[in-house]
Amino acid sequence: ESVPRKQILEKLVALQYERVKSDFKRGSFEVLGDVLTVFPPGGDIAYQMEFWGDELDKLTEIDAFTSEKFRDMDEVMLFPAKHNVTSPEKIARTIVGIEDELDARVKELQALGKPLEAHRLTQRTKFDIEMLRETGYTSGVENYVRYLSGEGNTNGQPSTLIDFFPKDFICFVDESHITIPQIGGMYNGNLSRKNTLINHGFRLPSAADNRPLTFPEFESKLSQGIYVSATPGKYEYANCDKSEFAEQIIRPTGLLDPSIEIRGTENHIDNLMEEVRDTIKRKNRVLITTVTKKSAEDLSEYLIEAGVKAKYLHSEIETLERIEILTELRKGIIDVVVGINLLREGLDLPEVELIAILDADKQGFLRSRDALLQIIGRAARNSEGRVIMYADKITDAMEAAIGETNRRRTVQEDYNKKHNITPTTIIKKIVDISKDLSGGKPRNFDKLTKRDQVGQMLVELEAEMDISTQNLDFERAAALRDQIEELEEKLKKMK
Repeated sequence: ESVPRKQILEKLVALQYERVKSDFKRGSFEVLGDVLTVFPPGGDIAYQMEFWGDELDKLTEIDAFTSEKFRDMDEVMLFPAKHNVTSPEKIARTIVGIEDELDARVKELQALGKPLEAHRLTQRTKFDIEMLRETGYTSGVENYVRYLSGEGNTNGQPSTLIDFFPKDFICFVDESHITIPQIGGMYNGNLSRKNTLINHGFRLPSAADNRPLTFPEFESKLSQGIYVSATPGKYEYANCDKSEFAEQIIRPTGLLDPSIEIRGTENHIDNLMEEVRDTIKRKNRVLITTVTKKSAEDLSEYLIEAGVKAKYLHSEIETLERIEILTELRKGIIDVVVGINLLREGLDLPEVELIAILDADKQGFLRSRDALLQIIGRAARNSEGRVIMYADKITDAMEAAIGETNRRRTVQEDYNKKHNITPTTIIKKIVDISKDLSGGKPRNFDKLTKRDQVGQMLVELEAEMDISTQNLDFERAAALRDQIEELEEKLKKMK
């Protein structure tokens, strides 16, 4: 196709692609003679365009890091490099609105006796205006959403992903006892941060328009929802009557909720050691929960000195190391993990037979009804699952958690007897975190023969690892970390 190369370059710049010479990265392009290479913002694929004058002669899909050619193509669709891309006309209108607000805000700050804040705001905003005027984009452009979107007041609800769904969509909220309070807290946390920026002259007051929904606003956008939790909170109970509750108590494997036993605290460590050794003989694993980090570390050290393969787990353990410890537990490299509240939601450990809850009668967040139910649930993946609570008295939380567990267990037993089902421990593959879990074959680093290629790949892998960690995808993050270490060793050996 005959198309001026200059025209393509201008369009790429308008889509916020950055022209580079050596630091080839996502959202950039480079020009070498008659060859134009574009690296889109997603994936590891780049596109190489070969020109003959103003004629696009060849279009090739390549590996962005090794330049290995994959296939020739007839066409390719390139999306903008950044989310905020708009027309020059809208940017011009946006700048007028920003300048008007800036003038009014500077006068207000000066009247309040804040000349430093007024100067700071003027410098920052004028820089943003120049960037918008010249490039159509500036860092923090989302803070001008009032003018970019045409919403001229701060009382309107911000646009969110929910607005893209049809009116009759169903919202599923997983682990709702945690998620619902987080939705309510997002607005207040953001408001506090934005007010600090506005009061000290870092942002215009309209920056507050770029915010999460308040909880009432979130509710107003939902026509129907399903809240999923083993321990529903006050919100779920308040907004649903009994006819709207659906209980999934029966498991496909016929597994029962674990049996629970209460034992006194006199000589409880000696008793615990006996239970641990008996469980290990049956080739099963143990989780022990404590109420303090110090007690978790001390108990772990005591177990190790007694010849038990154990490790402790709490919030000071590095994020990526936690998944490694739990993987070692599943593989049998260690037999016992001692932790605090990390042994709650989201852990699926079929090999765990015994859960020991120390200080079960210490009333508080870590020993509330819901917390105890979540801990007890970790033993519900094993047909031999059982829980021992070490306590000198039965608190209201213990009584409620035990009562609910026994209720579920009775329903499960009756169902199994009626349908002649034998409980079976679930079988779950142990993921080898040394492999690349990003969805396929490990990357071939042998083709990276230059230091700058290795450096670019390291930057990409570190960014992917950060994103995986933020998304709580610890297994993939751990795999990426191993790849980073492998590449760093390769870089050391290169001249």
